[in-house]
Amino acid sequence: MTKARTEARTRRRGGELLRSIHAAVLAELAEVGLGRLTMEGIARRAGTAKTSLYRRWASPHDVLLDAIHDEHPEEAASPAADDLRGDLLRALQQLVAWMQTPTAAAAAAIVAERKRYPELAAALYERVFDARGGRFTLTVLRHYAAHGQIDARRITPVVADIGEALVLKHALDADAPPSDEQLAAIVDEAILPAIGLGLDRPVTAR
Repeated sequence: MTKARTEARTRRRGGELLRSIHAAVLAELAEVGLGRLTMEGIARRAGTAKTSLYRRWASPHDVLLDAIHDEHPEEAASPAADDLRGDLLRALQQLVAWMQTPTAAAAAAIVAERKRYPELAAALYERVFDARGGRFTLTVLRHYAAHGQIDARRITPVVADIGEALVLKHALDADAPPSDEQLAAIVDEAILPAIGLGLDRPVTAR
């Protein structure tokens, strides 16, 4: 076996082990909660040695943050900045899809216990949410502002929160994620008007 093939095989095995550890920490969290999350439990569930975990992470919470980070979606706006409505809708669809994953449940568990684990909650925002672009739709809005399609001054903290807030409120009220039609209504009736646009106005309006 050549050196290149050996290295590729080693990388592949390393990736498989990492995915196994990430799946294990999410499953362990769901079963025992933040307060009882341990390296021993993660290692046992992943089928690896605890020492292997300590070579890469200092604590079970570090393992958890890495797992959430690696599975957190990252928005990608149209390069030409020519489909604002579509990009905003796709960003909210990403949010809805992510909300139904184990990593979203893990993030929610951290936020729910932020008073008990303030440093962990702060790290969640810094190492995951902020690192992946902040609020959903914010990357899209900033992209279009950078291309002169919308006024950057309109992208206030309140406007950045609108899409996420309405999606989460609908999910809470209805105990179900919003449909594509409801996501379109959020874009058309809330986000676009908030940045000075509407269905009857082109996205290039300033």
